[in-house]
Order: sequence, then C-alpha cells, then structure tokens
Amino acid sequence: MKPKLNHRLEMPNSNNNNSNQYGPYSPKLPKHNRSLPRSINYLLREQRLLFTLIGILIGSTFFIIQPILSRIGPSEAHPYTRSGFTTRHDLRGVGLERRSAVAGRVPAAIGARRLRVVVTGGAGFVGSHLVDKLIGRGNEVIVVDNFFTGRKDNLVHLLGNPRFELIRHDVVEPILLEVDQIYHLACPASPVHYKYNPVKTIKTNVMGTLNMLGLAKRIGARFLLTSTSEVYGDPLEHPQKETYWGNVNPIGERSCYDEGKRTAETLTMDYHRGDGVEVRIARIFNTYGPRMCLDDGRVVSNFVAQVIRKQPMTVYGDGKQTRSFQYVSDLVNGLVALMDGEHVGPFNLGNPGEFTMLELAEVVKATIDPSATIEFRPNTADDPHMRKPDISKAKELLNWEPKVPLKEGLPLMVNDFRNRILNEDEGKGMK
Repeated sequence: MKPKLNHRLEMPNSNNNNSNQYGPYSPKLPKHNRSLPRSINYLLREQRLLFTLIGILIGSTFFIIQPILSRIGPSEAHPYTRSGFTTRHDLRGVGLERRSAVAGRVPAAIGARRLRVVVTGGAGFVGSHLVDKLIGRGNEVIVVDNFFTGRKDNLVHLLGNPRFELIRHDVVEPILLEVDQIYHLACPASPVHYKYNPVKTIKTNVMGTLNMLGLAKRIGARFLLTSTSEVYGDPLEHPQKETYWGNVNPIGERSCYDEGKRTAETLTMDYHRGDGVEVRIARIFNTYGPRMCLDDGRVVSNFVAQVIRKQPMTVYGDGKQTRSFQYVSDLVNGLVALMDGEHVGPFNLGNPGEFTMLELAEVVKATIDPSATIEFRPNTADDPHMRKPDISKAKELLNWEPKVPLKEGLPLMVNDFRNRILNEDEGKGMK
C-alpha cells in the first residue's frame, strides 16, 4: 500500500535565514503596526492635509464676512442691483423681503410685472403702429399674422427686441398663448383685399373672433375687438352715433366685411354677457398714415400713390361722397385708452373733420403736385354716401379725441409712399 503524500509544507525554522529553503511557497510578510489611523496616514502621505486646511480657511472666512456684508447698503454690497435685480427698498411697499445678501435678490419684474400683449394682424398698417406704441410702453408683445395683407417690413425694426415675438399664424385656426391682453385686428380691411376672397373674409371675422374670444376666456385676458364704421352701412343718420343700428345690405358685395364685423361684435358681447369675458369694442373710421398698403383701394392711399406716379386721381361717382380721415397715431392712442379704461363700448374712433372726395383730391394736389388731374369713374356698389363719426362718447368716457389734422398728417404719409414707390419696394403690388 502506497504511503499518503503529505502536501503540507513544513515551515522553516525561524533561525534559518536561508530563503531558498522555503521552496516554491513564500509566506506573506507580517503587517506593520500602524500608530496612526489609515485616513490620517493617507492625508499625510498624499499631501491632502494642505488642501483640507485651505478649504476650512475659505469656509471660515465666508462665515465671518457674511454678517458684515448684510449690514452694508445695497449699493455697496450689490453693485449689480441696478441691472436686473432690486431690493426691498427699491420695491417701495410691494412687501417682498430681501432674504440674504446671496439668496434674497428679487427680480425687478416681480415688483412691476410687464403686461404680455398679443396683437392679431400686428404686421398690418394699424397693427404695426399699435405694436410700436405697446413696445414703447414697456409691454411684451406677441404678433400673430398670416401676412395676407400684413408685411414683415412693418416690423423689421423690432426683430432684435427681446420683448417682441412674431408668429406666422392664421387666426381661423386656434392658438394657445399666455397673455394679459388681446388686441384683435386680424382681418383684411380694404375693399380690394376683403373682396378678393369674401368667404375667407367672413371666416376670419367669425372663426377668428371665436378663437380669440375662447383664448381670452380660458386665460382670463382682456379682449379688444377692432370693428369698423362699415357696420353702419350707408347710414341714414348723420353723424353716426354708437346707438345707430346701421343700414347694411346683407347680400351686397361689401357684406362679407360689413356683416362679418357686425357678427364679430355680436360674438364679443355674447362672451361678455354669458361668460364674463372682459371685452372692449372700437369702431374705426377711415385712417391713413405711413405703412398703408399701396394700391389697396382706399381713397387716401389711391390718391397719394396715383399723384406720385404721375397718374390722374380716380374719383368714383360725382365725388360728393364724404369721409372723415384720422391719422394713425390718433387711432392707436384711442385703442390703448379704450383697452386701459373700464368701459366696454362700442366707441367711435375717428376724426369728425369731414371731406368730400373732391376736397380730399385738392388737399392731395396741394401737398404733392398742384398739376395733378382727376379722372371720374362710375361709383362702386354699396358705397356709403356719408361717413362722419360722433365721438362725444369717447371724449367723455375715454378722454380721447384726435389731434392731427389732415394737412399735418398727409405729408408724413406722402414721404413714406414716395420712398417706397421710388425704391420700387411695393410699386408693383408686392407685399
């Protein structure tokens, strides 16, 4: 029987210093006794102690200096409070406490929050001037426009402004926004444009107004509808007061605009009475000024463009029809006064100065070219014979009335038209 092999190696004699006697196996060396804890030994060996001491020193310095900073005046401790932040002293009674020198700075916008305003049709003639006014007041403005009659050129000077935003959108489709006020101007306003697609015009007035009123209801915004003097039709009352119900042909060529605006007023008042929406209604009379579309069919722009191009002024009918003309800045001031006021309306916003078409032609001749001529043509269908606003209500309740007479405002419009026509910006009807 074979003897069992003993695989256990005998440990060498501790007195034997010959390492070769260990054979293939070498035992672990005994561990050194550490007199210091492992963490402290690690800090000493890797020189971490120096960095730890520096960190403790920095932290201690902060906690020592912080109470001193809190007693220093705002202008000394926080030199940047004038550029975007404010303190309790600056807020004057808003009731916001400055928590500490580091974490308690309050954004200035909380103390005096800017209004966020949407302007539908804001790239148009009146809309762009209104946007300029609102931006000048410090508001944040969102323009919604599908550019059917609006032009980007009217807003190009605002594209770099952080308080301005431009959205290409048709108000016939819903849109979700968070704003405080809604100025609803979206709709083609000249005969050439609103007769081009009459069904689209009335859809804009009805569906577009429904969508914006629905938005106002959901977010609690104040809503202003820009209606028109066309709701009076060919009036049997002169001058026209807001209480006059009008004389409109519901199946005529102009009815898509006239009746569309009348329906928009109805919807606005129904949302006000039924759902408590804060609304305002403005009835705008003939307005002129820079940025009007060339060749839009409106009498002032027609006359001015024709005389600059050395063409005869086109007068429809006998030229004895009357209109009143307000400069665009007067209208914008009226719209803002209406929005800021506490009265629903409707309010007539126009200049009571009344001119026949022949008298207007003479003013344009005197302003641009005394040698200009007149060409008579048959009158258009449903063209009102008289148009003059009674603005007593706006004077009394809004403290508003127009300031710019035709002879002062017309040259400003002429300069704008002359530059655009001579530069061939829009001389061929481009938008």
